[in-house]
Amino acid sequence: MVFSSNIFIFVFLPSILILYYLLGKRLRNYILLAFSLFFYAWGEPIYILLMLNSIFLNYLFGLLINKNDGTKKKKYTLALAIVTNIIILGTFKYASFFVINMNRFGLSLPDPQLPLPIGISFFTFQAMSYVFDVYRGDAKYQKNILNLALYISFFPQLIAGPIVRYQTIENQITARQESLALFDQGVKRFIVGLFKKIVIANAMGDACEIILANDIHTLGFVDSWIGMIFFAFQIFFDFSAYSDMAIGLARMFGFKFLENFNYPYIAKSITDFWRRWHISLSTWFRDYVYIPLGGNRVSTIKNIRNITIVWMLTGLWHGASWNFVLWGTYYGLLLLIEKYILSKVLDKAPAFLRHAYTMIIVLVGWTIFKLEDMSTLGLYLKKMFLIDYQVFASQGIWPILKNNMVIMVLAILLSTPIVAKVKTKVNPNIMSVVYILMLLVSVAVLSNASYNPFLYFRF
Repeated sequence: MVFSSNIFIFVFLPSILILYYLLGKRLRNYILLAFSLFFYAWGEPIYILLMLNSIFLNYLFGLLINKNDGTKKKKYTLALAIVTNIIILGTFKYASFFVINMNRFGLSLPDPQLPLPIGISFFTFQAMSYVFDVYRGDAKYQKNILNLALYISFFPQLIAGPIVRYQTIENQITARQESLALFDQGVKRFIVGLFKKIVIANAMGDACEIILANDIHTLGFVDSWIGMIFFAFQIFFDFSAYSDMAIGLARMFGFKFLENFNYPYIAKSITDFWRRWHISLSTWFRDYVYIPLGGNRVSTIKNIRNITIVWMLTGLWHGASWNFVLWGTYYGLLLLIEKYILSKVLDKAPAFLRHAYTMIIVLVGWTIFKLEDMSTLGLYLKKMFLIDYQVFASQGIWPILKNNMVIMVLAILLSTPIVAKVKTKVNPNIMSVVYILMLLVSVAVLSNASYNPFLYFRF
């Protein structure tokens, strides 16, 4: 079940809201848990067992860490928890990738071909967050396994984030305060996310796929860059839309999630970009991997090692494919270059040059991210950088640009703080009308759309 579907908007969401507010406070967590498990089981009934297993194991690890506080067993329990979670994630996400690559060396290992459970990277990282926070004393261990189950399986962020840290909502699980103001904020945020997904992300995705459906040999220089600009808008508005909808839904039930995006396309360096993009993942790796390895409080060589490890893991987290390994390596290398070589140069450069530099690098990054086949990727990058004046731009690119110009202009505006600043100066009643129109447009487009899952479902 996806947020941008009629069954969710007109059946699932009204049902849970009615029961949640009708049956009283004592039952609210149980209602959320039951509906969250149903939400996940809707698409993959068999993998609900995997999630329940993850909940039970991490509940047990938290219990043992608390019990063994002050002893060496505490550290061993944490190590066991990490290994167990990685094995679960690795089995379903990376087993086939490992076998396929081992067989290239002459082995004949059977490919398990396990389907990838939706959202496994997200709920596994949330479960690990609980264990880490209890180990470090940033949160108390959860005595009630149903409360922990709600934290891990809570449907708004379950499938594609944001990755909610346990310490962030530990108290909210049992002591949150719902209010009409918070509910109103949640509804508006959900509508914004729905509009971004249905109207902008899907349109940009369709335009990108039209370009990529052509034989890459026939693409021109202009085609290749426009195709990746479309994809850049698609992935931003698709993923940030899910985060908006998740944050909005959480607020409807009294929860306050941290923001996951902060206008990444206005960044003026790659370091700045990654402070603004998928913030929950970046901070997760920073706090649970980078800092425990020593962070930047170590020698230069070790700091380079730490950044390399983090970005190799970041790449692999996104998928079991060599393009994601390359993508993580690409950004790790660029961040090292910025930190140790380019930082002073960038600080002195004009803002527009820093922004242009950043966006070119980001678009190349999205090319690596999008194209999983290495030969296709190599050819596409040649089209982007080795200008063929005989095929500078194909004739087909101009109708695609013309047909999507309005949506592209809207995407550019919404990628900056301009609209948010203007909104604060508009009469609230007018803004209410705008939200209603956004909802009506989204529902109208949705009624004619086919199944449209979010891109990050496969991660």
